[in-house]
Amino acid sequence: MADTELQGIGVSPGRAAGPVYRLAPPPPLPPAPPVIDIAAERARARAAVTTVAAELTRRADAAADATAAEVLRAQVLMAADEMLLEAVDIAIDGGADAPHAITAALAEHRAAFEAAGGYLAERVSDLDDLRDRLVAACLGLPMPGVPSPGHPFILVARDLAPADTAGLDPAVVLGLITAEGGPTSHTAILARTLGIPAVVRCGAVLEIPDGVRVSLNGSSGAVAVGLSEQSAQAVNEAQRALLERRAASSGPGATADGHPVALLANIGSARDLPAGDPVEGVGLFRTELLYLDRTEPPSFEEQVTAYQQVFAALPARKVVVRTLDAGADKPLPFLRLADEPNPALGIRGLRVARAMPSVLETQLSAIAAAAATTEADVWVMAPMVATAAEAAAFAAACHEHGLRTAGVMIEVPAAALRAGTVLRDVDFLSIGTNDLSQYTFAADRMCGDLAELLDPWQPALISLIAACAAAGREAGKPVGVCGEAAADPDFALVLVGLGISSLSMAARSIPAVREALAAHTYDECVQFAKSAFAADTPTTARAAVRS
Repeated sequence: MADTELQGIGVSPGRAAGPVYRLAPPPPLPPAPPVIDIAAERARARAAVTTVAAELTRRADAAADATAAEVLRAQVLMAADEMLLEAVDIAIDGGADAPHAITAALAEHRAAFEAAGGYLAERVSDLDDLRDRLVAACLGLPMPGVPSPGHPFILVARDLAPADTAGLDPAVVLGLITAEGGPTSHTAILARTLGIPAVVRCGAVLEIPDGVRVSLNGSSGAVAVGLSEQSAQAVNEAQRALLERRAASSGPGATADGHPVALLANIGSARDLPAGDPVEGVGLFRTELLYLDRTEPPSFEEQVTAYQQVFAALPARKVVVRTLDAGADKPLPFLRLADEPNPALGIRGLRVARAMPSVLETQLSAIAAAAATTEADVWVMAPMVATAAEAAAFAAACHEHGLRTAGVMIEVPAAALRAGTVLRDVDFLSIGTNDLSQYTFAADRMCGDLAELLDPWQPALISLIAACAAAGREAGKPVGVCGEAAADPDFALVLVGLGISSLSMAARSIPAVREALAAHTYDECVQFAKSAFAADTPTTARAAVRS
């Protein structure tokens, strides 16, 4: 496949080049033997669960990034799920040995996750990885994993599981290319967090033999196959020079003519804050990490401690705390919510407070207590808000707890279309482009065949963002974007031109966006936004700005 151009979806910006090596394949499932000792097979399956859970926990504890640790601990929860263990026991009672029982049980879970859609459908690849690890443990075989050729390389896989992606060393794995996945998959999220250029949905990549040099562009999704060693070196040297230049940049975000744009970080805990010079602030503090792996919610005292760690690290800087974003589509054991026919459209986000108001009450009390002991400028926002009445009720609850700045996330088209009325009782809006895209286009975030509908350059999404920004201008209240779209330097220019006042992203993405803004005036950003708004397709919108 020399001198071949392939096309995927760029999900983590940057360029990289080097020889490709594929992820080690999962262990083959041997023919099913007759089961003589049911108790022994049950014990074998339990031992495999213990082994895999311990390994995933070890990786989570060793992960430098809190987001990666959160993802791995969620996978541990899957392994220890009582319903899964019961399904394994039933299969063993029916005559299956431990490896085949595990495979059958996880196949049932996989089908249920796919049918549920939304967040659960995104976890299908996690279940596949869990199956492969459990089967390997049962058979006494090495776990599937990342190759070690002894030199830097481009990692190629059908898809990557959290346990593989979370432990990648950017000095060794120069880039990622997968045949499956999507812009909001764990592969994409963790690649951006680690600063590794990545391309997904590039099916033909599996046909490239190990050792062949390729280059990838994590912004455009282009993959060039059959590079010379000199060409590959040139790509990597240019990327290193670019990163060094960006690393030397600092300070608040602004356009070339001084129009301020707050560049904020998305974090899961204080561990995600970059060392050295702190960021301008936090635009999305995901609090779900505190609630994972629990049969009971975290205590008031535990929450106060976790929030204080973040607030204390950012004195006099803005920290936007998102209240618990979980529910039927992001199940947590202690919530004990009933099964739903379509969890992505059910009890999730702020709606959980209808069933368990004490969870939100305790969280708001803990945030207020932590804020009172630090100098951070603490803002609070609720996820999955659909109506102005919901927004008003949340703002009132925040104010009752002494939290003066309350806002909501715009993830539901109904809220975007009525942004003006939503803003009457809240202080700010924060647009979550991932979910807003999913609900606007009725396209599951993990359905690869519909990935183009989740492109942030889609004109319909741009129109909804523009409506929210216009409502913010009219009300004199800030509107930010905390979805992954904010990390695209070119799209950031469009967002600023539409009137977005802050952009929140993985901390590693901030320098590239800062550099893009500094290279253009605000009037130029407005022209970029007009060009993108007038386009009929994401391709023409992107081309109109990049040209």
